[in-house]
Amino acid sequence: MTTNLVANVERFNGFADTYDKYRPQPPAILLDILTQLAQVERPRLVVDLGSGTGLSTRVWVDRAEQIIGVEPSDDMRRQSKARATGLANVRFQRGYSHETGLPDACAEIATASQSLHWMDPPTTFTEIARILRPGGVFAAYDADWPPTLNWKAEKLYDEFDTRAEEIGAARGFYRGVKQWNKSEHLARMQASDKFRFVKELVVHHIELGNAERLVGLALSQGGVATLLKRGMTEAEIGVPEFRARAQELLGDAPSPWYFSYRVRVGII
Repeated sequence: MTTNLVANVERFNGFADTYDKYRPQPPAILLDILTQLAQVERPRLVVDLGSGTGLSTRVWVDRAEQIIGVEPSDDMRRQSKARATGLANVRFQRGYSHETGLPDACAEIATASQSLHWMDPPTTFTEIARILRPGGVFAAYDADWPPTLNWKAEKLYDEFDTRAEEIGAARGFYRGVKQWNKSEHLARMQASDKFRFVKELVVHHIELGNAERLVGLALSQGGVATLLKRGMTEAEIGVPEFRARAQELLGDAPSPWYFSYRVRVGII
C-alpha cells in the first residue's frame, strides 16, 4: 500500500523560481560514473524521478538520446518546462516515482536528485526495477546542506533552518508530510531485493556563492517556504536578521562553495 504523498507534493508548490535560481547543479562527474556503471556511452533514455524544476534533468541534455523528468508538482513542472524550451530531447510529465506511466525496461539510467526521502520506498523501488532494463542503474543522490564555504555562515544557515522547522512543526504546518531518513537509503535499497548490487559513493563539485545565494538557498527549502505560504512574514521567521548577518560574513563577492553529494547506486 502506497503512502499518501499529497502533503509532500504540496510542500514544494509555490517557490519554483527560487528553487531553480539558488539550488546547485548536479556534479558533472556523476554522469560519467553512471554511464560507466550502466555500460553505455550515450543512454537511450534517462528517467529523472522527482525532477523538480529540471536542474537534475537538463544536466543530461548532451549525454543522452532522451531524458524524461517525472514530477507530481504542477508548479515545479511548469518551471521545468519553461527552462527546457528548445531542448528537443528533454520532456517532463506528471507522475510519481511509483507511478511513472513509462513502459517496461525502457531506460538505462534512473535518478532521484534530492528527492528519494520524499518517496514511498517499496513502491518506488518496484517501479524503478520495472522501467530499467537489465543492468540499468538507479542513483539517489543528495547534497549536504549547507555546502562547505565558511563555518560561521554554515552555522548561521543551520540555526535559521532549524528554527524554521521548529516553528512549522509547532504550528502544525507540516501535518501529513512524510519524510524518510536519508541515512537509511542504502539499507532500504539493499533490503528491497530489487537490486543485484548496491553501493554508496561520494562526489563533489564547486559553484560560486555569496550572501544573496545563502539566503536564497535557505528560502528554497520546503520548510521555510511553507511558513511563508502559510502567511508568516519574513520578519516573523527572522529572514532580515539572517540576511544582514549573511551579508556581514559573505558580502557580495562570489567565493567557491563546495557541494558534497552522497550517492546511493543500485544495479538492476
